[in-house]
Amino acid sequence: MTFVVTESCIKCKYTDCVDVCPVDCFKEGPNFLVIDPDNCIDCAVCVPECPVDAIVPGHEVKDEFWTDLNARLAVGWPVITKKKSPLPEAEEFKAVKDKRHLLEE
Repeated sequence: MTFVVTESCIKCKYTDCVDVCPVDCFKEGPNFLVIDPDNCIDCAVCVPECPVDAIVPGHEVKDEFWTDLNARLAVGWPVITKKKSPLPEAEEFKAVKDKRHLLEE
């Protein structure tokens, strides 16, 4: 089981999770992060760091779209290893639901 970044991350992209990851499994896109399932060691240290609760265990993902998306985008997106500022619109979007259509691949 690996962890999966879900919809809550879109348009926020908080990177608190990146700082604690011992294996650098996070990949960065324009307005979203993903977890590389081939590198994730299931340690769960990233989960409590996410201020929008976007990271969940793979077995708890209700929509397989997110599991597949993380795996697919992890192949082409660059690794992120250091915390950065969230997106400028993060506060505005952190409580917004149904953001999937806003994802920039």
